[in-house]
Amino acid sequence: MEIASLIDLSRVGGIILKSVTLNPREGNPFPRIWETSCGVLNSVGLENPGVDFLVDNILPRLEGCGCAVFASIAGESEEEYARLAEKLNSLEAILSGIEINVSCPNVKKGGIEFGAYLETVASLVKGVKNYTSIPLFTKLSSAVSDIAKVAVAAVESGSVGLSLINTVPALGIDHTRRKSRLGGVYGGLSGPAIKPVALKCVWECFRATGVPIIGSGGVMNARDAVEFMIAGARAVSVGTALLRDARTAYEIVDELPRVLRESGALSASEIVGTLKT
Repeated sequence: MEIASLIDLSRVGGIILKSVTLNPREGNPFPRIWETSCGVLNSVGLENPGVDFLVDNILPRLEGCGCAVFASIAGESEEEYARLAEKLNSLEAILSGIEINVSCPNVKKGGIEFGAYLETVASLVKGVKNYTSIPLFTKLSSAVSDIAKVAVAAVESGSVGLSLINTVPALGIDHTRRKSRLGGVYGGLSGPAIKPVALKCVWECFRATGVPIIGSGGVMNARDAVEFMIAGARAVSVGTALLRDARTAYEIVDELPRVLRESGALSASEIVGTLKT
């Protein structure tokens, strides 16, 4: 909700809330954020107040905010994801979609991330689908052998769209102390450094599925947004840029028509997935 105090949400297309877990989480040790030369390395550790707090105190305040609202869920087992979806299902009047964050450790499978294997993703999405009628978007990581195959598995199992990509696993080191820059040792890299990786993933998943894609990873201006659309995204999300200036969202919206004209289009829908090969 911090962003709502800085910008008018009705001026943006939608918001994706921070991933929520079944129970409150304190997150990883500090420091949690380190700015690199071309992005941000973070290890927040999914700190959040828990789904019940979200349902009772946050989502009701977003009703009628003037933009689409997406919740994001994260769990340590398929059962946790299912219970999260079930708790959110009663708020379908507020939520436009639920993002399934599969970049979480599956405790029952030895800590391997849910998104690492297409079979695991398929089973997870099917399980969540059984507990909600709210449209599902699966958030995938680029740290897999074939993201397009994982995307197909998610879509065939009930995901109506995809969210691409999650942060890229990375490590920062302070050579004077021979220690990690982060309290959680390694973290996730976001910002301009990962944009080429994200664009490739969006293009591959668009060609493989054709479903709506929310593209993310280094969107700093309207040109970046249009590049994601050309790769196949129907919407883009902005994260790291907002840490520098929350008004970046306004700037992207205001500049979008001009950049679209530079690309030979009058509307965003004209350029989605039009990358020439």
